[in-house]
Amino acid sequence: MSHITRRVALAATFALTLPFGLANAQAPKEIVIDWATYNPVSLVLKDQKLLEKEFEKDGITIRWVQSAGSNKALEFLNSGSIDFGSTAGAAALVGKINGNPIKTIYVFSRPEWTALVTKGDSAIKTVADLKGKRVAVTRGTDPHIFLVRALADNKLTEKDVKLVLLQHQDGRLALERGDVEAWAGLDPLMAAAEVEGGAKLFYRKPEDNTWGVLNVREEFAKKNPEIVTRVLATYEKARQWSLANPAELKKSLVAATKLPDTVIDKQLQRTELTHGPIGKAQADTIVAAGLALQEAGVLDKNLDVKGTVAVLIDPQYLAAKTQ
Repeated sequence: MSHITRRVALAATFALTLPFGLANAQAPKEIVIDWATYNPVSLVLKDQKLLEKEFEKDGITIRWVQSAGSNKALEFLNSGSIDFGSTAGAAALVGKINGNPIKTIYVFSRPEWTALVTKGDSAIKTVADLKGKRVAVTRGTDPHIFLVRALADNKLTEKDVKLVLLQHQDGRLALERGDVEAWAGLDPLMAAAEVEGGAKLFYRKPEDNTWGVLNVREEFAKKNPEIVTRVLATYEKARQWSLANPAELKKSLVAATKLPDTVIDKQLQRTELTHGPIGKAQADTIVAAGLALQEAGVLDKNLDVKGTVAVLIDPQYLAAKTQ
């Protein structure tokens, strides 16, 4: 063996003994991931520093960014401010349609996290009663999509109500102050409005709540497929731990939200955490939401919703057998 050949062979052998992050020149020095109060599993992941432990040997640091709603997570993903972001499935679809270069790769919950909310003493009883009324909503989120579908089911459109565009927290405050007559709510703020403010959920339809999903920037996933796989495997540890330790999960949410136990209890009662791998069930729900938005005139009638969902969802990073 020549001197050069031996040197190449030794270098290759040395590279194989290095941690992944050092052996791969393409590996990032930092992974930026979001946490959100509507994603309980993300709090466990963050509080227990599971990702920090997973990537410590690689010299890769973890930076956490809070997402206040699907719209914010999608903004962060689109700008490259985060690598992984938590959204509702339908919100991810709308983001993809609007050119956001993401893949939807994981399920963190199946929640009933949105409903239409009004004050306890309000005369509003049905969706039809919203005609001409002011409704607070956060555009580009599951509550917004839920509102559009509810209106369409009652032969109404967004033009029949007066939308007041606010972030979720401000929407709750606007309802309680009387600045709006109704609010497309999101847990845990919606649960807080019920418990603390006596608000009522006058329109609920659990099947129109789309899944809580984790998205990754396409560019990041293409460059770092092994890292994506390891992130999801670690997410699974957090999800399984959450199922096995509901009392501790509640403590994490109480600490993060500064809300009472009674509020978090209500949120968790409406949050199912028994899924992880993403597949047909999620695709079907997201397609149904997309078709409803198309029917309501929110999405282009010529858009291939099923085809877009097929491109959006990428299940390769977490096999269903690990569930």
